[in-house]
Amino acid sequence: MKKMKKLTFLAMLALPTMLMAQTVKSPNGDVEVRFALDGGKPTYEMSYKQKAVVRPSRLGLELAKDKHASKGKNETDLMDGFTIADTKTSSFDETWKPVWGETATIRNHYNELAVTLNQPSSQRNIIIRFRVYDDGMGLRYEFPQQKELNYFLIKEEHTQFAMAGDHTAWWLPGDYDTQEQETQETKLSGIREQFNKAVNWDNSSVSVFSPTGVQTALQMKTDDGLYINIHEAACEDYATMHLNLDDKNMVFESWLTPDATGLKGCMQTPCHTPWRTVLVSDDARVMLSSNLILNLNEPCKIEDTSWIHPTKYCGVWWEMIVGKSQWSYTYDLPSVHLGITDYNKVKPHGQHGATTANVKKYIDFAAANGLDQVLVEGWNIGWEDWANMWKRDVFDFVTPYPDFDIKYLNDYAHSKGVKLMMHHETSSSTQNYERHLEDALTLMNKYGYDAVKTGYVGDIIPRGDHHYSQSMNNHYMHVIKEAAKHHVMVNGHEAVRPTGLCRTYPNLVGNESARGTEYEAFGGSKPSHTVILPFTRLQGGPMDYTPGILETQLETWSNNKNYIHTTLVGQLALYLTMYSPLQMAADLPENYAKYNDAFQFIRDVPCDWSDSKYLEAEPARYITVARKDKKSDNWFIGGKCNEDGHKSVIKLDFLDKGSKYEATIYADAKDADYEKNPKAYTITKKTVKAGDVLKLNMARGGGFAVSLIKK
Repeated sequence: MKKMKKLTFLAMLALPTMLMAQTVKSPNGDVEVRFALDGGKPTYEMSYKQKAVVRPSRLGLELAKDKHASKGKNETDLMDGFTIADTKTSSFDETWKPVWGETATIRNHYNELAVTLNQPSSQRNIIIRFRVYDDGMGLRYEFPQQKELNYFLIKEEHTQFAMAGDHTAWWLPGDYDTQEQETQETKLSGIREQFNKAVNWDNSSVSVFSPTGVQTALQMKTDDGLYINIHEAACEDYATMHLNLDDKNMVFESWLTPDATGLKGCMQTPCHTPWRTVLVSDDARVMLSSNLILNLNEPCKIEDTSWIHPTKYCGVWWEMIVGKSQWSYTYDLPSVHLGITDYNKVKPHGQHGATTANVKKYIDFAAANGLDQVLVEGWNIGWEDWANMWKRDVFDFVTPYPDFDIKYLNDYAHSKGVKLMMHHETSSSTQNYERHLEDALTLMNKYGYDAVKTGYVGDIIPRGDHHYSQSMNNHYMHVIKEAAKHHVMVNGHEAVRPTGLCRTYPNLVGNESARGTEYEAFGGSKPSHTVILPFTRLQGGPMDYTPGILETQLETWSNNKNYIHTTLVGQLALYLTMYSPLQMAADLPENYAKYNDAFQFIRDVPCDWSDSKYLEAEPARYITVARKDKKSDNWFIGGKCNEDGHKSVIKLDFLDKGSKYEATIYADAKDADYEKNPKAYTITKKTVKAGDVLKLNMARGGGFAVSLIKK
């Protein structure tokens, strides 16, 4: 009897600990997340097929003692002292249709755990919510409206991701102001040593914060073959998250972008953080096909989306990037004063790219080749002193240069079935842009523009703020929402990296948010660059990479001695491997005339898809993907590799059985090489069917492209 009582007593002692541990698994059971309180401190851990992905890791927020908080200087933290007040589990399964995307439908299927925590010392409640998918999980903090938690300021968010080993990582230096860095490949333990060499210190705006700080999306691979990716979803009204690594213990911790005051967030309940996401699989292709980040965003909030459409475009851009022409109009103006400077009284320098005659040439080219729009940069006054001056009143976004006839060119474009694409470079003077935004959008409506490329080069105004702070993220969303009211699509350059908000606001058709093709004119990016970006920057949404440079050796038509770090055919592949509903044919019309047979693929390839199949993938090594046109039964395949080359074996088992297809194969020639012989390619045609196999060799820095037209 005494023994029985002792056992009962021990069981009762263990009961509270047991109650504090909660587990939720993915629908297929592969991913498991466990939440527990450790002495009142929230923790979680994550596994995949019983392998550790995230070891036990802390959760919580450190709040600022500040007069602007509800508790002022008496503010307390949301880090410990918690008890579990409630737990709820649920399951969700739906299929939704994106306005544009890699597939016509997306399944959103997860199991959820919501833990309500009470902090007795402050009489506050918070909720930590987990959503667990077959390919990963998301977690976020939620702050209900309550008497003791109304206004608060975030000093630091302490969300940890404790890694289970010294993984191989593909990373960018953590930076509050630029993402235009070259991806590094090291062990986690090697980040510190490589960091200073990895930073592009010459960028127009650089703000690194730690020798072990890295950006998301962070792609990793474990020694035993797990692929892990850490990012965030639905970052709205909140600062962008970086990761800071404790490289002795291999623990990442969230590191938010501060505002000009140094604080990380200004919150008013009810509110919540973005989702912190961890993707995991033993198949690299799952990293690329995952819709977890999109699924963690809210459904579309634009009622009528009929005006939003994928777009293929060309433009007055590459000739300026390379240095043949300029954005500015004159050399006579050391400074420009909006509303005062009279451009009719100055001498043109003769190198202005956005002239009526030059733009007309691009319109004719677009119309002749089935391209939808023509981007024109440098059309508006103010480019003489626009960059790196911290100038507030830099552009008005409505006044063209004297040699740009905005009405004539738009009328001419529309007569050819083409539209002009607007360009709004803000020079990061956000107050100026917001002041002029309504007039700028009204002008676009007047002349029939339906898309704008925005730009945020240089340090932010208000001075002291950063590109990825809460206030700047709110600015980007303000522009997207105001543009939607005017039925205008937005392509944001130098803006924040995408976190899936394009599901909620599908007029956000693209971001730059990484080194694009322009860097090929500035010295180049490594051949591996385009086969790591889909694993990293593109996790949260598409990029306007501006591919299609067929004249890879720039000195053939300019004084620029740089070259493109891919083969010609490798450029064609990017239209498939770098998914975007916004695709540019970035080269000059005369260069496309030189390689007209290869240019045919750019004419043919769509930029909206009903289905996508990732056939092979390895981070920074190679990617092969097949995509089905949303408007036909035709398929297109693209393969891209790094400087090592790659041999692809492609099984055409995704084609309709019983049907035949005309395959046009654009391949690297046997002697092709991105450095020594980049423009060596072959084009072959053959009839294929489901079950056939294509064996294609990619050269160093090369690739291939295939069109499969159903007969």
